[in-house]
Amino acid sequence: MGTRHSLTSNFILPEDATSAILVGRVWSKAANGPSPVLVRAGRVLDLTGLAATMAGLLEIDGIADTLATATNLPDIGALDTFLNGEAGSLLAPVDLQAVKAAGVTFADSMLERVIEEQAKGDASRARAIREKLAPVLGDSLRGVAAGSEKAAAVKALLQDMNLWSQYLEVGIGPDAEIFTKSQPMSSVGCGDTVGIHPISEWNNPEPEVVLAVRSDGTILGATLGNDVNLRDVEGRSALLLGKAKDNNASCAIGPFIRLFHDAFTLEVLSKVRVSLIVSGTDGFEMTGESPMEAISRSPENLVSQLRNRNHQYPDGAVLFLGTMFAPVKDRRGAGQGFTHEIGDRVEIATPLLGRLVNWVDRSNACPEWTFGTRALMQNLAARGLLDKV
Repeated sequence: MGTRHSLTSNFILPEDATSAILVGRVWSKAANGPSPVLVRAGRVLDLTGLAATMAGLLEIDGIADTLATATNLPDIGALDTFLNGEAGSLLAPVDLQAVKAAGVTFADSMLERVIEEQAKGDASRARAIREKLAPVLGDSLRGVAAGSEKAAAVKALLQDMNLWSQYLEVGIGPDAEIFTKSQPMSSVGCGDTVGIHPISEWNNPEPEVVLAVRSDGTILGATLGNDVNLRDVEGRSALLLGKAKDNNASCAIGPFIRLFHDAFTLEVLSKVRVSLIVSGTDGFEMTGESPMEAISRSPENLVSQLRNRNHQYPDGAVLFLGTMFAPVKDRRGAGQGFTHEIGDRVEIATPLLGRLVNWVDRSNACPEWTFGTRALMQNLAARGLLDKV
């Protein structure tokens, strides 16, 4: 959990929180352990009577309808008391689920991946390569549906120009890139620090919409995520993806999962715009906003490639849908592009899902991940909750 920063419930909740079904997890000081919760009218309602884990909660048939009308749920405090540390702390809203991610699903980030590859991880070369490739690749990739006839024609054109790349293959080819972002129980939540590996000097946040997927493949809702990325590491070799992506505190999810219910649907989610603000202690600020509609594959298609007859997730999964925004604003000097500095504040937001806010540190300076699946089972056993997993 580690050092937490001052946040308020009004700041992180969706704009229409009064009509949203928001589920998450908190560490409760009173219970001395983690609990799945429902956030309603600024209060935190304990759901361990229904399920002791978030994975178990999301497996309950009709869970959104159940929670919409649920009464007499134990009230364990105001959300603000979990944000200020008085009653406990806010955790990532996932526990036993697999944490997966789709890569290269938006045209702008697709272009940046090709640039990383061409630059071999050297940030100083990126601008020159971008100026060369952007007029060709940028125009070619926008609006192309992955796996379509148009995508095949674009592939043939770019191959003739010697511009084809492994990133374009997964970006607009028939098969999506689906990888493991981090391990179950390892994600950090809103208000925590996120980690940058100490070997990296060219890195960035990746603001993403994250789907909550039940074990049978049903998409139940969504939240926000930061798929922290090391551009220099992956740029050296795509085979270093694991080292670039899966490090201590390198995955942030939250603040809450909003379940689909009434007016909030997958179709509505597909039209949201996600904003990014990075504010540094050096006075640097970078902002951006991107539309989900620019995605090259539908969320349903990505989930079908994640979970199918060839691959199952009995505890469910969460799926990062890919970053819409590749920051390129110069920070350390002309042509150097963007990279994080220690102490950066990262805010990822969209009105329907709220705000995910984290602060940047090196992964070896962030609190070590020590509370894993065995610790969770031991904790729940001591609380008499194993039958609710």
